[in-house]
Amino acid sequence: VLSIRGIQEEDPPDAQLMRLDNMLLAEGVSGPEKRGRGGPMAVAATSGGCPNDNSIEHSDYRAKLSQIRQIYHSELEKYEQACSEFTTHVMNLLREQSRTRPISPKEIERMVNIIHGKFSTIQMQLKQSTCEAVMILRSRFLDARRKRRNFSKQATEVLNEYFYSHLSNPYPSEEAKEELAKKGGITVSQVSNWFGNKRIRYKKNMGKFQEEANIYAAKTAVDATNVVAQGNQANSPSPPNSASSGSFKMTNSGDSFINLQSLTSYQSSPVGANVQSQMDSLHHVIHQTGRYDTIVGNPLYTTQRID
Repeated sequence: VLSIRGIQEEDPPDAQLMRLDNMLLAEGVSGPEKRGRGGPMAVAATSGGCPNDNSIEHSDYRAKLSQIRQIYHSELEKYEQACSEFTTHVMNLLREQSRTRPISPKEIERMVNIIHGKFSTIQMQLKQSTCEAVMILRSRFLDARRKRRNFSKQATEVLNEYFYSHLSNPYPSEEAKEELAKKGGITVSQVSNWFGNKRIRYKKNMGKFQEEANIYAAKTAVDATNVVAQGNQANSPSPPNSASSGSFKMTNSGDSFINLQSLTSYQSSPVGANVQSQMDSLHHVIHQTGRYDTIVGNPLYTTQRID
């Protein structure tokens, strides 16, 4: 009796088929399935290289990889069964014909090789499509570029405020990085990476970031003015005169009101001169950005919100 297994073992292994087998084995698709806790998911976890076992993406990846594995083994079982049944059927026909005409073992062997070659093409397509499905799955769930997460608005505000307030030397010390990391709820490494990328982007396109720099400069000026004004009012409070004074509201700087009359009352002092300088700088920035309401003839004016 001709041995089908012997014929398969004599054939030289196909290089492409070996590469596909190695990939499927490395990804946990082929090979013996572990019935323990996690099943094929445990195999996928060790071979897929996911960094966080508790992440939702990792769970989805393992679940979909398990589906691919089940489909692959189901189709592979059908393929092997069809190949075996068809080979047996052909060999039985050849044995029947050998009673009426001479059929040599070489002829039977050649026919079996032809059958296996045809079915091998189907097997190759099955493994190729399975490998492609695994690669697509990996690109969707395990691609490093998809792991990028934007910082929160608070973290971005904290980092931008420091960057533009130290624009002449935007290189925070290690202590400053730790403080920024605490304020923004991020890691020191993320702070370092952010400043490195920000410096590169700013140098490449300074014009694009000029408006953003003006906005943060205005915000810094208003914050400094608020601090000085509050300190002066605490030392020598004076009632505001609504008939001759005007106030304005900076929506983007904490919705704080600044009384202009109280500022002019101490402009002659060094502190007042500093505040006046801050106000002049603020008005200059407002004029440059052109994103605020005109201040002519309007005793009470408000800014537009800058998103």
